[in-house]
Amino acid sequence: MRHFYFIGIGGTAMASVAAALHAQGHRVQGSDLPLYPPMSTFLDERGIERHEGYDGARIGTLPPDSVIVVGNAISRGNSELEAVLREHRRYTSLAALLGEELITGSRSIVISGTHGKSTTTSLTAWLLESAGLQPGFLVGGIPENFGQGCRMSPAGGVFVSEGDEYDTAFFDKRSKFVHYRPDIAVVHNVEFDHADIFDNIEQIKRSFRHFLQLVPDNGVIAVNADDHHAMDVAANAHAPVVTYGFGYSSDVRARDIRYFDGKSHFTVRDRRDGHEYRFALPMAGEFNIMNALAAIVAVRALGVSDEAIQQGFDSFRGLKRRMEVLAEIAGITVIDDFAHHPTALRLTLTALREKYPGRRLVACFEPRSNTTTRNIYQQEIAEALAVADVAVIGAIDRPQRYSEEQRLSPERVADSLRAQGRLARAIPDAGEMVRWLGEVVREGDVIALCSNGKFGNARQLVQDMLNERCSA
Repeated sequence: MRHFYFIGIGGTAMASVAAALHAQGHRVQGSDLPLYPPMSTFLDERGIERHEGYDGARIGTLPPDSVIVVGNAISRGNSELEAVLREHRRYTSLAALLGEELITGSRSIVISGTHGKSTTTSLTAWLLESAGLQPGFLVGGIPENFGQGCRMSPAGGVFVSEGDEYDTAFFDKRSKFVHYRPDIAVVHNVEFDHADIFDNIEQIKRSFRHFLQLVPDNGVIAVNADDHHAMDVAANAHAPVVTYGFGYSSDVRARDIRYFDGKSHFTVRDRRDGHEYRFALPMAGEFNIMNALAAIVAVRALGVSDEAIQQGFDSFRGLKRRMEVLAEIAGITVIDDFAHHPTALRLTLTALREKYPGRRLVACFEPRSNTTTRNIYQQEIAEALAVADVAVIGAIDRPQRYSEEQRLSPERVADSLRAQGRLARAIPDAGEMVRWLGEVVREGDVIALCSNGKFGNARQLVQDMLNERCSA
């Protein structure tokens, strides 16, 4: 038994890896700022010891051979990190730990891209699981089929990772995915994001190129042919490239797309040999079909049949916080979604339009990421929210990070939406936002809560408000 201590254990990936190690019989502890569900519940249910708040003195109580995992949100000045450095303790990053402890010796599939990574990784892992391959995996969320975001693979098995381009740790500014030893690499899409570490799209593309240089010549690089940045980063790759998408140039193409019976139906044609197969996916939205295409290419590379893929689709339950239905109350559907980039926000709202035709769509958006709290995407956020009939923009998370000239203006976003005929408000307080929603929502509405954070407990407040309406 080994001892692992996670500084910043409440992050989704940190908690998931901690749980996987705990399940293997290792002693696992960690610390973080006060946590909220689902991660607090996730750790507690698995009996993982967690401390709220950081205490440098705690480091001295750990066994001398402990492996201390430093989360990528942890920076200098953190009392536990400072103690680790002073005491010359052994430390590593989560990404390095994953590559060394969980992936080494496995056939590695890495799903990269600005959007869709978590869903595609979950789907790929489930297709392999349903085909009997028992993969290990790391997902930046909680897949409903597995109930956990990370699991070990059997020796010599397959490991599926969500390959994040964000930096690794305060001491390693390389992207996380360079640690994941890819045999099969998926480049799903490439857009500008993570404005706190990248200055422009070219820097992001450079990181993706470094990642693809790691794929061996007997591996596979799967690339979204409809994304010109993705195609650009794969242009000089050494490993074989397979493209997928909706366009005619794709090696693996989805066509004849229809949505009925709660499923997306589409035909996949491989132009290299003319093979075709008709799939049905229990998810709405063209972006989910694109996610499925990426997963199809990845698992076909390991010999999984189309029939087995369809069986996996049939039983796939999705990912928490990805178009997750929280409640159906008083004829109103409440959706929770992780969308935090304007592209993801637009695609999610468009998919909800498709899934709930004829119903009024109410979008609630929390500008929280390092990119959307800045005014870089001011116009794009307004355009995305314009897909909805009603929109409310919440408070900017940690606005002190940027000057007023650099910050997103929720008021200007709301003004733009009203100019387009939408009912829209900027409301920084979650309680006030929910009270306003109580005045404007009506039976048949679909409320989409879009945030990669807590959103001021709006998810529970909305449900409480609707329940009170029912009992009144």
